[in-house]
Order: sequence, then structure tokens, then C-alpha cells
Amino acid sequence: MYTDKDALLTSIIILTRNGFQQTKRCIQSISDHTEVRYELICIDNGSSDGTSEYLKTLPNSTVIVNEINTGFPGGCNQGFSMANGEYIVILNNDTVVTKKWLSKLIRWLEIDDKIGIVGPRSNYVLPEQMIHQVPYHTMDEMHVFADKWMEKNNEQGYTAPYLSGFCMAFKKELLLKIGGMDERFYPGYFEDIDFSIRARIAAKKLWVANDVYIHHHGSSSFKRLKQNKILNVNREKLLKKWRITNFDQLEELIKLEQPLNVERHYIPF
Repeated sequence: MYTDKDALLTSIIILTRNGFQQTKRCIQSISDHTEVRYELICIDNGSSDGTSEYLKTLPNSTVIVNEINTGFPGGCNQGFSMANGEYIVILNNDTVVTKKWLSKLIRWLEIDDKIGIVGPRSNYVLPEQMIHQVPYHTMDEMHVFADKWMEKNNEQGYTAPYLSGFCMAFKKELLLKIGGMDERFYPGYFEDIDFSIRARIAAKKLWVANDVYIHHHGSSSFKRLKQNKILNVNREKLLKKWRITNFDQLEELIKLEQPLNVERHYIPF
């Protein structure tokens, strides 16, 4: 762990529910490739494969083991309430981070106060952030690709209408302004879009760091089929919450909802 006491702290929040090997690989990649001072906050939602036992062995980390699955938004909110960092990162446990990933993400938040949330490029993510047909087949090849991608796209980025919650970086002050994740989207999906919408209502830009690539394993085909129902249900919840019929109305919605109204837009965590 990087421990420069003069550096600002980043709280990295990881949710787990089984997936022991992927979680272990993710945390090892953080240890190998993180150059800024950070704390690790792990929220386990009832793992039965040894994940929670492994998390408890990690040094300099905070681990919460839930007997009941609080879902992704609920787990994130638990992590938010414990975060000590100036910066906060949500990171899926099925990711592998790469060289300079966190320093690059934070750099965007430091150089432009209008940026509210930053997300990386990836192989398995929303279309706005996806790189299609990545050329690697192993993790060693992935890191070579990520290094070349970083160098080619150094200090480049662009705005997006919303960002994926598989990896999000933002300042803690954003949480104090718009609140946490909306737990109506239990067990997960579209809470990240809702979080993005509220950040934009608060007049913040959403930014894709084109110079950061993170590998995302994503769900198996069988698991994706099981999740389709949840996706469809939570998509309808999002549209109903914001009183729109499709995502084409998003830009007009944000204009109509501004300025930020704490009673309407803030989600306690």
C-alpha cells in the first residue's frame, strides 16, 4: 500500500458476493498498480466460498460482512458511510486494474472542478466507455495493451451522458451534495445511471478517462440471462422515478430538474 502521509487519501470500495478468485486477483492488481495513498473498504454480501474469510486477512483494510445481501446500492452506501478519503472509488470485484489507473482517474478530478465523476475505458462496460474487440487473450497481454493504450491516449478524455458503476471515481464532496446510491434499485443495475443523473443535475460533468483502461471480466452468458429480468425491472424503475419514457429524453430531463433540490435529489447514505 502506498503510504505517503502528505498525499490525499482515496477510499476504494469493493463489494463482494462470492467470486473468491476474481476478488483476490482484483485486490492483488490494486496492490501492484496503485501509486496513490488509499484505504480499502470491502463490503461482503453473504459470500459462501471463502471470500469473506480472505478479506479479513487483508492488512490496512476495513471489512464489513453482511449476513443479508444488501445489494450493490446498499453495499455502496455502507462503504460511503465509512470512507475517510477525499476521493472515493467504487470498483467491481471482477476487475483487474492497470498501471497508473488511480492517479490518472484522480488527475481529472483535480484539474477540472466541473468534472463530478470519472470512469475508465474497458472491454465489458456501457457503450460510451467500451473498447470493442480488444486484442489480448491473457492478463499479461492485457497489461501490455493497457500500457500502450495509456501512452497513446495520454491526458485525453471526453464527456458522457452517464457512467458505469463498475469503476467510478469522484470527490467525497459530491456525496455530500447528491447523496449515495438509491436502494430502490436493489439488488443492482441502473443505480449508477441514477447517480450519474443526479450528478449532472448538480451541474457536474461526467468524464471518461480515455487514458485509463481496466479489464472487466463481466458476467457469464448463463448469469446474464438470469439478470435480464432484474435489468428490465430496474430500467422501468429508473424511467418511472424520473418520469420519462426513454433515454432520449435525458438531456431535457436534466435541464428541467436543475437546479439541484436536496429534498428531491439527495439520497441519504
